[in-house]
Amino acid sequence: MAAVARGRGLSRAWLCRRAGPGCGRHYRAALCTELKQPLAIEEVASRPVRPHEVRVDVHFCGVNFADILVCRGQYQEKPQLPFTPGMEFSGTVLETGTDVSTVKEGDRVIGVSGFNGMAEECIIDPKVIAAAGSDEKCKLAMQKGAQSTVNYGQGGLKEAVRKLVGSGGVSVAIDTVGGDVFLEALRSLAWEGRIVVVGFAGGTIASVPANLLLLKNVSAMGLYWGRYKEQNFPVFSRTLSSALQYCQQGRIQPHIGAVFKLEEVNDAFLHVIQRKSTGKTTTAVHYAGKPMEIWRERLCLAWRVL
Repeated sequence: MAAVARGRGLSRAWLCRRAGPGCGRHYRAALCTELKQPLAIEEVASRPVRPHEVRVDVHFCGVNFADILVCRGQYQEKPQLPFTPGMEFSGTVLETGTDVSTVKEGDRVIGVSGFNGMAEECIIDPKVIAAAGSDEKCKLAMQKGAQSTVNYGQGGLKEAVRKLVGSGGVSVAIDTVGGDVFLEALRSLAWEGRIVVVGFAGGTIASVPANLLLLKNVSAMGLYWGRYKEQNFPVFSRTLSSALQYCQQGRIQPHIGAVFKLEEVNDAFLHVIQRKSTGKTTTAVHYAGKPMEIWRERLCLAWRVL
């Protein structure tokens, strides 16, 4: 997991002090090749960034006691040797993957990553894990941009997440299912993590064990988005306008899983109740176009929010 915050961009001249990305260059890094031994400074081959990754020219890297513990093998997470320590850094974006839109080349950033900050450059991976109840839905989530998926119908969600991200846990969990899935997601949070309750599609509303909130300093909060229309309309309007803009820009592409005629509305209800729905299930009332065109009409035209 990694988190990045952006600052003011730097000039192109600063970026040109280093060779261009992806050209087989090397960079210096502090390597732990043996536990409880001094770190070695070695030349490391640079690798291409994947679609969801960001390459950062590291200017400063913090030195924390946790870095020392991990190099002694005494930290709760034990990366495979050899590895580069360094959990927090600041620097400049050198390159972004094709799926990254939050930062761009030249942006000044600060970041928190598991390890790899003590080097002239590092690649960070803002990871998204999608949890679903079937292999079909997991496959769809991967096609839509998730880096990893978990089928919670085949085993414990907490253990599956731990195998993906380590014992540190995830920073944010968004839960629309409720019940046992909510509890497993809550137990998967990292220190000072946050779980956002959006709904209870599984039919069960779980009780929050207060001791779990205390042990990791985590937060549990709800998001009833539609209520903003009455309580804080400017927020409601801004978020809907952002969704329209993102759709027009192609940054979001809603998936239409099924379209039913108005006369088939009861079949549509049954489709959702039986957990067959993927993405958005909709009814075509006065529209005969293709499913995606329905959403382009609903989301991508610059309609005034009423």
